[in-house]
Amino acid sequence: MRLDSNDYSVHPSAVGRRVPVRADLDRVRAWCEGDLVADQVRLWARHQTISDPEHLAAAKLLRHQHGRMLRPAPEPQVQIRCLDDYDTALGVTT
Repeated sequence: MRLDSNDYSVHPSAVGRRVPVRADLDRVRAWCEGDLVADQVRLWARHQTISDPEHLAAAKLLRHQHGRMLRPAPEPQVQIRCLDDYDTALGVTT
């Protein structure tokens, strides 16, 4: 989530969802469907990225689990043609 010019991490279960954010002078908090998904110290510096180690660990675990479910798509079987066939079909033979 972004507040002012800073990016704060949220738990990966909330990525891509709208989350209400509440910030005061000291903390930045966000909720998703009633669950607290971020609670971080507010930084007043600009253009910072603040990542909660728990969020990073959860994202790594989800990537690992998701990666095992993915399989590469099989290569399609296509006929390999000589380029001269296209020249002949288009009438550009020399």
